[in-house]
Amino acid sequence: YAQRLLPEGITPTLGPDGTGLGHVFWYTLDAPSHDLGEIRALQDWYVRFALQTVDGVSEVASFGGLQKQYQVVIDPYKLRYYNIPLMDVVDKIKANNNDVGGRKFEQSDIGYIIRGLGYIKNINEIENIPIKTINSVPIRVKDIGKVQTGGELRLGIIDENGEGEKVGGIVVMRYGENAKDVIKRIKKKIIDVEKGLPEGMKFKIAYDRSVLVDETIDTLSEAVIEEIIIVCLVLFLFLLHVRSALIVVITIPISVLIAFIMMRWFGITSNIMSLAGVALAVGDLVDAGIVMVENAMKELGDETGSSEIKITDLDREKRIEISSKLIGKAVFNSILITLVSFSPILFLEGQEHKLFAPLVWTKTFAMIGSAFVAIFLVPVLMIFLLKGKIRPESKHPVSRFFIWIYTPVIRWCLKWKKITIALSLALVLGSIPLVMNLGTEFMPPLDEGSLLFMPVTMPDISNAEVKRIMQVQDKLILSVPEVKNVLGKAGRANTATDNAPMSMIETIILLKPREEWRKGKTKDDIINELNSKMQIPGVVNGFTQPIINRINMLSTGIRTDVGIKIYGQNLDTINRLAQQFKKELEAVEGIKDLYVEPIVGGKYIDIKVRKDEIGRYGLSVDDVNMFVETALGGMNVTTTIEGRERFSVNVRFAQDYRDKIQKLKDLQLQTMDFGPIPLSAVAKIKISEGPPMINSENAM
Repeated sequence: YAQRLLPEGITPTLGPDGTGLGHVFWYTLDAPSHDLGEIRALQDWYVRFALQTVDGVSEVASFGGLQKQYQVVIDPYKLRYYNIPLMDVVDKIKANNNDVGGRKFEQSDIGYIIRGLGYIKNINEIENIPIKTINSVPIRVKDIGKVQTGGELRLGIIDENGEGEKVGGIVVMRYGENAKDVIKRIKKKIIDVEKGLPEGMKFKIAYDRSVLVDETIDTLSEAVIEEIIIVCLVLFLFLLHVRSALIVVITIPISVLIAFIMMRWFGITSNIMSLAGVALAVGDLVDAGIVMVENAMKELGDETGSSEIKITDLDREKRIEISSKLIGKAVFNSILITLVSFSPILFLEGQEHKLFAPLVWTKTFAMIGSAFVAIFLVPVLMIFLLKGKIRPESKHPVSRFFIWIYTPVIRWCLKWKKITIALSLALVLGSIPLVMNLGTEFMPPLDEGSLLFMPVTMPDISNAEVKRIMQVQDKLILSVPEVKNVLGKAGRANTATDNAPMSMIETIILLKPREEWRKGKTKDDIINELNSKMQIPGVVNGFTQPIINRINMLSTGIRTDVGIKIYGQNLDTINRLAQQFKKELEAVEGIKDLYVEPIVGGKYIDIKVRKDEIGRYGLSVDDVNMFVETALGGMNVTTTIEGRERFSVNVRFAQDYRDKIQKLKDLQLQTMDFGPIPLSAVAKIKISEGPPMINSENAM
């Protein structure tokens, strides 16, 4: 259905089953003894295919370097001399690059497969393709121009550390996969692939998200362990009975283990939010066990009165059983109430559900585990461990101290009920203004350990200028002592998940470990230092982080955390309103970087066909447009098959005949009956401005 609505020659295809957030691993190929074309060919036809076989990888997108291309550079004066239309050259080259099959031939009881071999193999074969015959003398491609190898139209440029261009790839993870596992498999595959690379060529990691995952999990794991230790100390302090505290402590690892087992069953991975659910649950996991143990200790302590009086083991077990039955149901119900209070989060939709649902599920799993442990395991543990000297509450020094503090407070509150309620209401009402001024955030800032520098350049910037600016920036960034590696990308990689124009620069800055930073330096200090160094005219600096930037771009289409969208049909009106908004926002406190995304300023050379003139020369709009597309833009007329490798053959007029507007007007267009005519005779050529990119959201 979609293809019917598109112009002829445009074929829509499905993109990878991944998103921009799936760019989990970037690498470059370091090969000092090879040129950019050779490295890109190895990346496209060997490395990329090998890495795409890794489980969990959606695609491997190549970037940087030069994609090899056979370029037929035509001399328009020679076309005119031999009276050859440009489209004849295109048709002849197409017709001289093909293989066919002739089914099967049998002779002497042997079957032979018939093949007609005619694929282009090298430059010499292209040069000798006949275009026309004059007096039995063939006019070949080499007679009307020259054939050379070059690079295809560049949509992206990569620079590393300001040292020059590089070639590499972006591993796009399949949607829903575990990034850490995928990267682990990729690294293992890279070791095998590297063995087959030419001597001196090796992989260099430019961005590895598993480092962030490992550091985050380690930090969270340390926090959980510290929390467990603190809980153990508090339990011992308030119970003053080692074995009783041990009963409660045992419930924590068992409940967490049950949570991880259920996470595996439900397909929930260990990530920041899921582990945060476990961390939040640690304090609640011990509640049921504490209540069970404390009630049993109170029962036994009241009975004994002091440690001097002994009771039989049978009587002790009976009283523990009675105590457990007495509060077991209440404990289980209290845990259910806690779970129900979290359940509304599971009814969120979209990004909110994806972000917070793992937290709720893991906390729920842990609480379910603690409930079963409290009901089934704690009573058994109390029978084995709840022995020895058990202090009644009246003789417990810590309990007596806190009872001494809160008893008069409770008595006062019960005596002056109305005043207590009034003070509580006043406290709630007084907190409302504070809550209103707290501000909101979709998710708390996460230190990813790396930076993403995204400057805004002019929309009409050339490839050479954006390359120069990017290399200067990368050198300046690397001069900061805390920076480990810099990878700058202008434009897009060869993937549908990256639609950046050439004017968009994305520079990934890897920082050294904090131990190697200058004393007293913070991440904000580093950003401010980088920003002060890179004050380049015509460039607006912007700093963010790789993951949060992808989240922002996918969710809102905006590079920054906060932005304003303007919808409309007229681009000039949208641009005028955007400039007005910018002027008003400049005075707002807290704004660090402010810019308007350029929607005008793209430079165009419009070649408008003069429909009232083309009829005089027997031409159609298609004839003129095909000439423009081929002579000026360059048309990929066919593709060579060289083993696994595929290279396009491009036909185009030489650069000397199309480097100025006047030369474009003077280009000769061949007609059937009137000979060559200048392009300006059938088309109006002018320079105009327009949008460098048009964005659409929800068909708006």
